[in-house]
Amino acid sequence: MPSLLYFCFTQMTKFATESAMPPELLAKYEVVIGLEVHAQLLTRTKIFCGCSTRFGDPPNSNVCPVCLGLPGTLPVLNKRAVEMGMRAALALNCTVHEHSRFARKNYFYPDLPKGYQISQYELPLATGGWVEIEHDGKTKRIGITRLHLEEDAGKSLHDGFPHSDEKTYVDFNRCGTPLAEIVSEPDMRSPDEAYAYLTTLRQILLYTGVSDCNMEEGSLRCDANVSVRLRGAREFGTKVEVKNLNSFRYLAKALEFEIERHVGIIESGGRISQETRLWNQSAGRTDSMRSKEKAHDYRYFPEPDLLPVHVGDAWRNQVRSSLPELPVSKRARFVSAFGVTPYDAEVLTDTQALADYFESVVKAGAPGKAAANWMQTELLRRLHDSGKEIIASPVSPAALAELVTLVESGKITGAVAKKVFATMFESGRPAAEIVAAEGLGAQVADDAIEQAAREVIAKNPDNVAKFKAGNEGVFKFFVGQVMKATRGQANPQSVNDIVRKLLS
Repeated sequence: MPSLLYFCFTQMTKFATESAMPPELLAKYEVVIGLEVHAQLLTRTKIFCGCSTRFGDPPNSNVCPVCLGLPGTLPVLNKRAVEMGMRAALALNCTVHEHSRFARKNYFYPDLPKGYQISQYELPLATGGWVEIEHDGKTKRIGITRLHLEEDAGKSLHDGFPHSDEKTYVDFNRCGTPLAEIVSEPDMRSPDEAYAYLTTLRQILLYTGVSDCNMEEGSLRCDANVSVRLRGAREFGTKVEVKNLNSFRYLAKALEFEIERHVGIIESGGRISQETRLWNQSAGRTDSMRSKEKAHDYRYFPEPDLLPVHVGDAWRNQVRSSLPELPVSKRARFVSAFGVTPYDAEVLTDTQALADYFESVVKAGAPGKAAANWMQTELLRRLHDSGKEIIASPVSPAALAELVTLVESGKITGAVAKKVFATMFESGRPAAEIVAAEGLGAQVADDAIEQAAREVIAKNPDNVAKFKAGNEGVFKFFVGQVMKATRGQANPQSVNDIVRKLLS
């Protein structure tokens, strides 16, 4: 594996603002980052009761005595939530343990009606995993300490209601929603690496169908632990936790702010306080929330109302066999099987739906590289402009394959194909029908191409001289002029051959 990538503020993250600190001062320190990611699992009901997990329903409409923590109620574990956790753990190369156990994590907050959260502590569902990230042209492995299951808390609402300026409202719909908490090792050394890790983790969770990872709806939330130490030091510095980072942009900005804050305090002779902070987006800073809790603060003890979880080999193997091809494997296969570049493969495997579309285009007869080019230029651009997802594309994979085949066979030119594609996207009509109806096929005979080429060459003696002097770049000028003279309906290969023959 490649060596650790050290943090350097001369290469800021894609969201960075200009650092106020001298780069040479920041370069004295190495950054250490670990992330704790909470992913809501895609179950229809909550982890310990039958209430719906549907988002957006009226406040406090999806609740029952169990998730409200009323006296005398008993939790019942949702088997599907355990399976979802296992899918995520296996996809993240974790060891799913035969025995795990739930515990009570005790703390008080208005949106936690029981006064404790049912989580896992000393016996989590899975441990010892890893993911590989791509950053700065290199691959790096980030360790995963553990993946455990727990219930979500409710949600405190601070605006949008009468008297919101003086009262806090609580919606318990989210209370009891199943979560997988994924804790990384402190292996990241820059905000860019943290961004790459979170991006990779989100993609794996989406591919496996474990979570919809909708950060706007709170389905994916991230807490970051960050510290700095003098470069070359063995001991970690004092870490600070930044909680509830609900966007990739906020993660990068909060880490950058904290790194400079830590370095500034240390350089001025101060000491870092171990605490929990929140990102204040409007002010562009983190604010202190509370001193950092330790495990004993939560008074963990085994949940007496739930049996330990037992995962046998048969169940584990069944879940493993149901996993889809994951992004890293799919990218490698696209490069080797379809002749696309690593960059193409990365774009085309961004989502499972996009990768499936590409494979369908190739299976319908289009060459892999040509299909990749058309998807990345014309299709994705038009989908973005129209606000559509790939699954709602008005151009089917078979229809795109037909268009690509027409271009590759020389029956229409690339310029004409772009016009045809625009019509296909707007109307849903097939390429061959549009070409025939509008007379767009390559209909210019070779003698007409030669005549046009002779006229272009005669009008540009200076460029002829440049070509004969070895300026190969001028050749594209002549080809473009001939294509323009034939109104884009000449066969491009014929134009290339005839122009080169005349110039030579």
